[in-house]
Amino acid sequence: MKDFFRVLKLYLPPYKKNLLFAFLFNILSTLFIISSMAAMAPMLQVILQDDQEVRALMEWSFDSEAIENNVYYYITLIKDHYGAGTSLLLLGIVVISMTLLKTGFIYLGSYTMVGIRNGVTRDIRNKIYKKMVQLPLGFYSDERKGDMMARSTIDVQEVEASVMSSLDMFLKNPIIIIGVLISMFFVSLKLTLFVFIVLPIMGFIIGRIGKSLKKTSMEGQNKIGEILGIIEESLSGLRIIKAFNAEERITRRFRDETENYRQINNRLQRRRDLAHPTSEFLGTIMVVIIFWYGGSLILNQDNSLDFSFFIVYLGMFYQIINPAKAFSQAAYNIQKGMAAYERIEMVLNAELSIKEHEGSTEMSEFKNNIEYRNISFSYNNEVNVLKNVSLTIPQGKTVALVGQSGSGKTTFVDLLPRFYDVQEGGIYIDGVNIKDLKLFDLRELMGNVNQDAILFNDTIYNNITFGVESATMDEVIHAAKVANAHEFIASTEEGYETKIGDRGSKLSGGQRQRLSIARAILKNPPILILDEATSALDTESERLVQDALENLMKNRTSLVIAHRLSTVRNADQICVFNEGEIVETGTHDELIGIDGIYKKLHSMQMS
Repeated sequence: MKDFFRVLKLYLPPYKKNLLFAFLFNILSTLFIISSMAAMAPMLQVILQDDQEVRALMEWSFDSEAIENNVYYYITLIKDHYGAGTSLLLLGIVVISMTLLKTGFIYLGSYTMVGIRNGVTRDIRNKIYKKMVQLPLGFYSDERKGDMMARSTIDVQEVEASVMSSLDMFLKNPIIIIGVLISMFFVSLKLTLFVFIVLPIMGFIIGRIGKSLKKTSMEGQNKIGEILGIIEESLSGLRIIKAFNAEERITRRFRDETENYRQINNRLQRRRDLAHPTSEFLGTIMVVIIFWYGGSLILNQDNSLDFSFFIVYLGMFYQIINPAKAFSQAAYNIQKGMAAYERIEMVLNAELSIKEHEGSTEMSEFKNNIEYRNISFSYNNEVNVLKNVSLTIPQGKTVALVGQSGSGKTTFVDLLPRFYDVQEGGIYIDGVNIKDLKLFDLRELMGNVNQDAILFNDTIYNNITFGVESATMDEVIHAAKVANAHEFIASTEEGYETKIGDRGSKLSGGQRQRLSIARAILKNPPILILDEATSALDTESERLVQDALENLMKNRTSLVIAHRLSTVRNADQICVFNEGEIVETGTHDELIGIDGIYKKLHSMQMS
C-alpha cells in the first residue's frame, strides 16, 4: 500500500480541485446514509411501542436529552394525527428521499472521479511515451520492442483498471465506514467495541491472500511483453519467415509463450477470484457474530440496547459491508496494478545518459570545422569499437568513410549528433565540445539520410515536413524536385496527400530514399550524414538518388558512409576505417597510389 500512496502523491496534485469536490460529495452522501438510518430508530420506537410516546415538549437546547425528547414528541404528534400505519409509510418516504439524495451525491462523487482517473491515466501514458522518446539509442539495445509496447499500452491500462479504479473506493469508502462506525458507537458502545475486535482479524486474512498476487501479476506482465515482442518480430520479418518455410517454427514458439501466459493467468485469476467469496464468507461470519452478541444483550435485558436500536444497528452495519468488501477487492486489484506500474517505472526511472548540463551553449550556425579529438568508444565499456580516432572536417567539405562492415564507420557518425557519448576524447564543432551544446541546437545543425529510409505511416507531405514546422507547399514541392521525387509524387492518386503505408511500404526503395532526401533538403541543415544511402538500390534508382544526393550536398559539410567506392570518388577526403581506427586518408587518387587497404577494396569491386 505504501507504493500505492506514493503513486497517488506523484500524479494527483494537478487534480486537487476535483479531489476536493469528490471528497465533499462523498461526505454529503455519508451524512444522508447516517441520517436515513438514524431517523428509523426513534420513529420505529414511537410507532411500534406505545410506551415510547412523548406528550410534553421541552425547551430546545444542545442537551441530548432535550433533543431526544422533542424528536419523540413530534413523532408522537404525527402518529396521533395520521395513525401508526400511515406513519410507517411516511417513515418509508423519508428513507426513500434520503436514499435518493445519498445515491445522487454518490453519483456526483463517482462522476468527478472519472475525470481524475482518466486524467491520471493519460498523464502516465504521456509520461512514459515522452521518456521512451528521450531515452538514448543504447537503452534499446537491451530491450525488446514488444516489451516496451506492452509497458506503454497494456501495463498503463492495467494501472487504470486496477490502481486508479481503486482510487474512487479509497476516497469514498473510508468516509462511509468511519462515519457509520462513529454512528454505531452512539447506538451501542458495547456492540461496536466487539466489532472492532473481530473486524481486524478478517482484514488480516484478506490482506495475506492479496499479497501473493503481486509476484504472479509481474510474471504475467513480463510474459505479455515477450508475446508482443514475438508478434512485432514476426510482422517485421514475415518475408524471411515465408522464404525459409519457418511458419510452423515461429508458430510453435508463439504457442509455447501463450501456453505459459495461460498458466500464469490461471494462477493469477484464481487467486483474484478468491476476493469476492472470501469477503462474502467472512462478512456472513461477522453478521452472525454481531447478531448473536446483540441478541444476547437484548435477551439479557441490557439497558444499552433495545430491539428498535438493534434493527437500526444492523442496518448501519450493512451499510459498511459493501465498502468493506470493496476494500478487500481493491487490495487484490492494487497488488496487480502495482506490479504493472513497477514495469512502467523501470522505464520512467531509466537514466538519461545523453543530456544537457546547466548553462549549455546555444549554436544556430556552423562556420569553421568539426573536430574528432582522440576519441575512443565502446558499447559495453569493455571492447573499444573506436580507438583513439582523430579527424578534422572543414566546413563545406565532403568526407567519405569506407571500410569493412564492423570497422566503426556508423558508430563514428552516430557520435556526432550524440546518439551515444564518447568515453574518451571529445568532438568539437567550431571549437565547442558537443557535450556543452544544447541538444536541440546540435541536432538542428544536421540532416540524416540512412540506408533504410525511415518513413512514417502518414502522407507524403507530412513525411517530407517531418521535423520542420510551418513549411509551405511551395517549399515542399521545391524540396521534392531537388530530390528527384516530385514526378513520382505527382503521379500518385492523391499527390502529396497520399498515404504511404507502414514504413513507406507502398513505395519502392528508390522512392522511399528520395522522400528521405527531400525531408533533409527541406530542413536545409549545414551538416549532412549519409549512411549507405544508395547501397540497397537498383542501378536506375541509384542514379536518381545519387543525383538527388549531389543536389543535397552542394555547399554543405557532408559525412558519407559508403560501401560502393564508385559513389565517393569525388569526395574531398576519404577515410579508411579498419578495426576501429582510421588507417588511411586522402583523395581517391592518393589512396590508389598508396597501394593499401583502399586500393584492395577498390580492386575487389572493380573485378
